[in-house]
Amino acid sequence: MRLGMFAQPFHPPGKSPYDCQEWDLQVIRWMDEFGYDEAWFGEHHTVPWEPNPAPDILIAQAFRETKRIRLGTGGVCLPYHNPAVVANRMAWLDHVSQGRLNFGVAVGSIPADWKLLGINGADTRDMTRESLEIIHKIWSGERPFVYEGKYWRIEVEAPRLPLFDAHILPLQKGGPPIGVAGISANSPTLKIAGKMGYLPMSLNADLGSLRSHWDTYAEAAEAAGRTPRRQDWRVSKEVIVAETDAAAQKLAIEGGLGFFQTDYLARMAFAMRPPGATTPPPEPGMLTPEYQARNSWIVGSPATVREKLEEYQHASGGFGTLLVLACDYADQPEAWRASLQLLAEEVAPKLTTVSAPAMA
Repeated sequence: MRLGMFAQPFHPPGKSPYDCQEWDLQVIRWMDEFGYDEAWFGEHHTVPWEPNPAPDILIAQAFRETKRIRLGTGGVCLPYHNPAVVANRMAWLDHVSQGRLNFGVAVGSIPADWKLLGINGADTRDMTRESLEIIHKIWSGERPFVYEGKYWRIEVEAPRLPLFDAHILPLQKGGPPIGVAGISANSPTLKIAGKMGYLPMSLNADLGSLRSHWDTYAEAAEAAGRTPRRQDWRVSKEVIVAETDAAAQKLAIEGGLGFFQTDYLARMAFAMRPPGATTPPPEPGMLTPEYQARNSWIVGSPATVREKLEEYQHASGGFGTLLVLACDYADQPEAWRASLQLLAEEVAPKLTTVSAPAMA
């Protein structure tokens, strides 16, 4: 199983942008040192707990300070940007990375972001599809063309060298690998991923939703004549490792992850419920750090975490890359560094892999 990280990124409200950036860069350097394969960083505009509106700036800086880890947006909220600008910025960043860039995309799910940017939330999925069509067309190198869409009109002229040309194409052939994240059961965005052959990424999913994610992705891929591969599937999960179970539980419950659960996730579980929702809201007791550490998060000594991860892998049917959910442990940096190192050196190499049929 490959290892990576998914970061919204989460930071306590009120923390300065400089300190947020410095912590994220330090974590990326540690992951590169310990052999992690990849990390993804999200874009948000109105959520103080998820404060980075420009993950490409963080990623560009991190490429200068690392040697092997792949870094990606997780993702660029495509409805928020002109797709030609996104195509140019990502192509440029692909060159800066020397081919280590992943391009994660998102529809944008925060209503306050929609209001800020004057976007109709009902349009975001269609806007994302249209944006991706335009980005692919620009990266194809076709010149000239006109794209008349519902949301954007893009015109690329024939080259008039040496003065004018839409010249910024990615370093990686066809563009950097594209990742698409899904959260809800039967995620519509994972249907897009399956249809288009993008990398599927599951975020904050219980096991039931997780299995539905794979089914949704695989069915869409097969309908499009593609062969879905579980090795391509990324799954984000809260993981804390320490030398003992007790130490790991304390770090999870009383540290950054526990604070994040209490101050943000538990509140968001109610704030983001759609109007007229018929399913009952979660019980408050199920949203405490103590409950999550016992029943949902993967927390413990290396032996305990190894056992829990094997159970999680088998229950899901198997996935290729575990993305540790990033949290801010800047007040306990050595504990978070040790957790990342133990996972990479004491847990992952000793995991029993899921059977070959499940990982086909």
